[in-house]
Amino acid sequence: ITQNTPYGTVESVKAVSDLVAPISGEILEVNAEVQSKPELLNEDPYGKAWLLVVKPSNLQAELPNLMDFNKSIEWHKTLGK
Repeated sequence: ITQNTPYGTVESVKAVSDLVAPISGEILEVNAEVQSKPELLNEDPYGKAWLLVVKPSNLQAELPNLMDFNKSIEWHKTLGK
């Protein structure tokens, strides 16, 4: 996968949204349980609903491109507008 590039989609009642890679790397594992039980994304998004295990290929160069906590909060506020 490549940073900032879609690697899949997630479908809800309202829309289909891209899943965008936060970092570049090799996909080592895909969570098959989420594929068969997509409701886990709502029920346990920070636990059982993990999506991928990725071996980073360029982590040090890409880390500055990631959002910190404050940038993430501001970005989430724009989603409701």
